[in-house]
Amino acid sequence: MPLITFSLTLFRPISLKMLTHNSMMNLLFTIALAIVLAGALPKNVMGQGVSVPGLVTPAFFNGIINQAPAGCAGKNFYSRDAFLKALNSYPQFGKLGSADDSKREVAAFFAHTTHETGYFCNKEEQNVPATENYCDTKFTDYPCTPGKRYFGRGPLQLTWNYNYGAAGKSIGFNGLNNPEIVATDPVISFKTALWYWMQNVRPSVTQGFGATIKAINGAVECNGKEPAKVQARINLYTKYCGQFGVSPGGNLQC
Repeated sequence: MPLITFSLTLFRPISLKMLTHNSMMNLLFTIALAIVLAGALPKNVMGQGVSVPGLVTPAFFNGIINQAPAGCAGKNFYSRDAFLKALNSYPQFGKLGSADDSKREVAAFFAHTTHETGYFCNKEEQNVPATENYCDTKFTDYPCTPGKRYFGRGPLQLTWNYNYGAAGKSIGFNGLNNPEIVATDPVISFKTALWYWMQNVRPSVTQGFGATIKAINGAVECNGKEPAKVQARINLYTKYCGQFGVSPGGNLQC
């Protein structure tokens, strides 16, 4: 199909008496065409979206991190500024279908990051056995580097060599040789969370919050395995939805 382009010319206010019949008809046709074409544009290609910075205000972000104890490593690591810098690399985050869907996506993301990090207290997974490296040798495209450990780091606790390798390849850091950077560079840390979200969780968002729990930690928590942890995530999600002025929707459990 040939590409049809058009433009609307801005003009100064004029009296209707100055318009001829033909110019009046052309003006009306141009306005009608603009309205029709605007209505014909697909609305869910990127979604109507919301202003993510407008939702994740300083008050919202600080309301989370201020609940972490003073001695937490994440207190001086995670920040709204680092999140917004990382967000620049993922412009489709928070643009999902309707404005309400988009608000639910942001609420779900922060519910999970709050839960995973203990209100942004932890940069790294806690109490990891010394013998656990989270190296899965079946993923030959992402071979583990001797001496490196791929335990959870960052807002969504990025784990396993194949996730570090793939995230690093996408974002632009050496995830296999330097997994520690996810806990030393706050912008890269948030980028790994957004990368994982867009790759693995985003497709589940419109299916309800319960589907996002499955996408993140379903094998460990869902189907009655860890009901308290599931409920903790749900409580955070419904709280943030309330702050954003949107209903949480259905299918909250997993």
